[in-house]
Amino acid sequence: MKFNCTIVITGLFAIAGFSISPDSKPELNIKMVTIDKIVFEDNLAKGFGEGWKTAKGKWDTVDGSIKGSEIKTDMHGAVSRHDASFNDGVVEFNFKLEGTKGISLSLNATKGHICRVVIKPAGFSVVKDSQDKTAGDKSMPLASSDIPIKAGEWHSMALELQGPNMLATLDGKTTIFGAHPAVEKPKANIGFTVSGESASFKNLKISSGTLSKDWGKTKDSLLKINK
Repeated sequence: MKFNCTIVITGLFAIAGFSISPDSKPELNIKMVTIDKIVFEDNLAKGFGEGWKTAKGKWDTVDGSIKGSEIKTDMHGAVSRHDASFNDGVVEFNFKLEGTKGISLSLNATKGHICRVVIKPAGFSVVKDSQDKTAGDKSMPLASSDIPIKAGEWHSMALELQGPNMLATLDGKTTIFGAHPAVEKPKANIGFTVSGESASFKNLKISSGTLSKDWGKTKDSLLKINK
């Protein structure tokens, strides 16, 4: 049975009714989820504070943001996590690529990964992670866009999660959508990863929410544009 569904849309200003500058928080362009409350918020202006758990890499505070770089001897991308308990909701943040091969925002269970949004200079994707390697479960891209992401500039990302659905919007105008039952697992924490050198993050906000009452119409509009 095929579970994943892919939609890729660019330039959705007509649906949202306004545009969003890349450096602004993308919350006004949320499409699938109605936000209930903020679960966790950190502008990262002073780096990783209390509650952050850095497992790998080098993380520095630079110009009001946190900058991560992989350490070659780690043989692993730079990783830092923070607890955030929710099921459905929205994760918003700003990022800047500064030579990195790729970054991600991962959603994790108490034990193991669930899913993530992966961002590279050549585009971005939403991915269902490997959740049980002993059973042969593999990671699976659910949707992707090959829109180039310019390095050295701030961009915005909004990742929406509702049931099996993942919807990611870059800079308020390029949206991808995919679905898989494994995405429904309760989320226990989020993590930033950086492969190679380097990338910066700021304005992280995690909110819980429910399915938007307008999602049916919005999804139909996305599908029509994607034909």
